[in-house]
Formats: sequence, structure tokens, C-alpha cells
Amino acid sequence: MSGKKWFKTPKGYVATAMVFYLFIASIGSKSMLGIENSMIAIVASIFVDYILCRILDRRSSKDSTVITALIISLILSFTTSGMVVAGTAILAILSKHLLVYKKKPIVNPAAFGLLLSIFIFQTGQSWWGAFGDLPAWTILFLLIGGYFVTERVNKFPQVFSFLGTFFVLLLILGLSSKGDAADALRPPFINATLFFAFFMLTDPPTSPAKYKQQIFFGVLAAVSGVIIYGLFGGLTYLFIGLFAGNFYNYWNKCFNSKASAMRQVTKTQRADSKL
Repeated sequence: MSGKKWFKTPKGYVATAMVFYLFIASIGSKSMLGIENSMIAIVASIFVDYILCRILDRRSSKDSTVITALIISLILSFTTSGMVVAGTAILAILSKHLLVYKKKPIVNPAAFGLLLSIFIFQTGQSWWGAFGDLPAWTILFLLIGGYFVTERVNKFPQVFSFLGTFFVLLLILGLSSKGDAADALRPPFINATLFFAFFMLTDPPTSPAKYKQQIFFGVLAAVSGVIIYGLFGGLTYLFIGLFAGNFYNYWNKCFNSKASAMRQVTKTQRADSKL
């Protein structure tokens, strides 16, 4: 595929947005540490991806590997040590190759690596690449990039159902005084939610294509995430909500696969009975 055609693919759109956000956020933070960490994440991810592809006899998808690394580097604090960044990237790529169904990842690799890094490395996840520490108008970058990516992967029902359910439940949570929902509606949390919805929730291999399933996926991810936020707060609620949706998508694929197999068996039996 030519470079011009690649930039028009969903992966091309996401990679372009991630690189743009990386440079904008680095300029805003007046630090090169984020760019350095992104390079570490990319090198570690590509290396582990290459090793696993050789061991498991699979084709490498370098563009998705690089996107995973970029997302990790934009979410981890840019002051995170290089070793921790590399460790988080390695966990993500391991999940991409080991937690699979029909050679496709079951859970979003970046989210998996980031969630484990909280418990293993006690990482600080600032979502700095979502511009939480920059002026409020920079949220336009998220909305513009998010619109183009979501339109390219055809996931608007999923994104809208997630964001609508998420914010309504946070409002109810705040009115019931069962949690400080106001925090989740302020920067950097609101920036994190938008970045998450546009660039992680919409991951094609780990989310459904049909509109009805997308809506259920989005609602499930939002409900699960808000429940975790209300009970525990912290940094894990978005990732756990996403995993709830990912496992629903996995279950749906398994169910459809078994149903298709049963239909094929029935057709074969009917054909045999006519002979």
C-alpha cells in the first residue's frame, strides 16, 4: 500500500492524530520528555512484536503496534521513567498476541498495558497528550481529530452512546451525593474521557461493527466505568469499562461463530438427507 493510501486508512488517521497530539502537548508542556518516552515505547513495542510474531508465526502489524505505543506515551505522565514506559508497552503487546480470538486481540492492548502498569509499576497517568494541562480551547483538537477518526471507522453510535450514558450517570451520581462526580467533568478528566472515547473505545478489532451492538457496547462501557468510578475512584474506571465492552464483543463473536457453525451443520445434514 502506498503512503498516500495508508494515510487515508483508519490506522493512518489515528497515527496522524497521535503524532500531532504528541507535538502539540510537548510544546505546551515545554518538555521533550514525552517525545523521548514515545520513542522508547515504539522501540520496545516493535521489538517485542517482532519476537512474538517469529515465535507464533504471525504477520506483524507495525502500524497498529506503533499506535499502541503512541497512545501509551500520551497517557502516561511524560515524567515516567523510560523503563516503566517500556514495561507498559511490553505488557500491551503481550496482550495483543496472547489474549486473542481468531488472531485478533480480545481487549484493547494499550488499555490492558496501562491498567496493569497501575498495579505493577504504580504509574502516574496524567493523559497529558489529551491536553488536560493546556488551555480549554485545545480540546478542539480532540474533537476535530476524534470526529475524523470516528467517521473513518464508522463508530459514531458507539461513541455517542458511551458519552451520553457516561455523562448522564455522572450527573445522577453527583446529585445523589454518592461520589465526587464533578471531578470527572473537569480537566484533565473530561479530556481523558474524550480521548478515550475517540481513540480507544473505537478500536475496530476489539469493538463491534453493527450499529445495535455498538450502542450496547457504548452503554455497557459507560455503566461499568461509572460504577467503578463511584465505588473506587482512581484511574482505572475508563479501562475497566472498556474491558466490559471488549468482553461483550468477544462473547458476541463466539456466539455468532457457534451459531454459524450450527447452521452449516444443519445445512449439511439436510443436504445429506436428500441424497
